[in-house]
Amino acid sequence: MSVSVENIVGRALATWFGSGLLPKAPGTWGSLAALPFAWVIVSGGGMWSLAAATVIVYLVGVWATRVFLRTTDDPDPGPVVIDEVAGMWMTLIMVPPDLVIYAFGFVAFRIVDIFKPWPAGWADRTVKGAQGVMLDDVLAAIYSAGATWVFAEYVV
Repeated sequence: MSVSVENIVGRALATWFGSGLLPKAPGTWGSLAALPFAWVIVSGGGMWSLAAATVIVYLVGVWATRVFLRTTDDPDPGPVVIDEVAGMWMTLIMVPPDLVIYAFGFVAFRIVDIFKPWPAGWADRTVKGAQGVMLDDVLAAIYSAGATWVFAEYVV
């Protein structure tokens, strides 16, 4: 692996500033690391800001994941957690920044990301490369976003 600005920046973003390099359950660490960023974005600019940031992090994530994939033979390396960031942020787009709601969204997203209901499981098995790494988490977030919205509207 050559040391270049592209590799350094790509790796930092793909691992969400190193959170994906923490021991055990990198997806959980990456999802957790996404939460304070979401809180700040929503608090500063509302849900549309988080929606825009989610699209941006998805697109940047495809690039960063592509850069990271050049350094490994693993088609979906554990340290790459920017996909969890996109999924976590998508989960939280329609809810206010609230500790209980965000905690529920975190748990809901981790559950669907692990079990990968259709179409997330389909994307995980069939879409290859950086798009595949990113896409299954965003598709899983459809379920966690719905569950989190219901929780925020009718439970909290």
